[in-house]
Amino acid sequence: MPVAPRGNSFGRSRAEPRAFAASETAAPDAPQKPRRPAAPESFARQPAAAPVDQPGAVRLSKLMSELGLCSRREADDYIERGWVKVDGVVVDELGSKVLPHQHIELLPVAEDIQLRRVTILINKPIGYVSGQAEDGYEPAAVLITPENHWSEDPTHRRFESRLIRKLAPAGRLDIDSTGLLVLTQDGRIAKQLIGETSDVEKEYLVRVEGDLSAEGMRLLHHGLELDGVELEPAKVSWQNEDQLRFVLHEGRKRQIRRMCELVGLKVVGLKRIRIGQIPLGKLPVGQWRYLGEHESF
Repeated sequence: MPVAPRGNSFGRSRAEPRAFAASETAAPDAPQKPRRPAAPESFARQPAAAPVDQPGAVRLSKLMSELGLCSRREADDYIERGWVKVDGVVVDELGSKVLPHQHIELLPVAEDIQLRRVTILINKPIGYVSGQAEDGYEPAAVLITPENHWSEDPTHRRFESRLIRKLAPAGRLDIDSTGLLVLTQDGRIAKQLIGETSDVEKEYLVRVEGDLSAEGMRLLHHGLELDGVELEPAKVSWQNEDQLRFVLHEGRKRQIRRMCELVGLKVVGLKRIRIGQIPLGKLPVGQWRYLGEHESF
């Protein structure tokens, strides 16, 4: 049966918010290394490209990550296995450098591995942590069971235990918040959502107590600092007399709660309803579904 949310329903906090462990936003682990297949004849006769040592050269793995081909950790794995070509030549030496204009491609075996990786969307209830268990609270990943698989999952993909190994949260959602949480095996998605250059929008509904002045609303849009660092501009609007809508491009620790505190508001309920182009939609609390093949953030 579907798992009901723990503690109070959306609209009232169960306890004071908690700080996050660094492990809650760790990038997904590299996949277990399968046995390296025999190289096709056309590849076997090609020598590995020599490292480039010219002005402007960058590490191949770094450039692959910046181009969105994979995560940097995955890039090192693929290079070591001989699954990467630069200008048509296999490169299998870790630390190899290339020039930004050179053409980089993955061999089909690496692309196939990427296609088999899964991303899970959960409507996280209050009372679960995003990442590893802490202080007696279970991680949201324990909800990924056949019983909690949404019956209306648009992918029509069945639950398979082997598909949900090595999932890691791509972003945080604190223990007193509910809504859309992403767990993924795909380093590309993790980088897109929580990488240093990520600018994917996240949308929240926030129930508050207190009075908000015109100046306070202006500061919520832009002008606040957290830990001595100015926040990026946000979109904030009233949805009704006690509920605000926030749209952010960043995800600082307890950001919305702390922003509200700075303008005299107390957050009593927080729900994430969208990440990029993926809405929470009708996904019930405590249930999960797969990210579809043709869906993207």
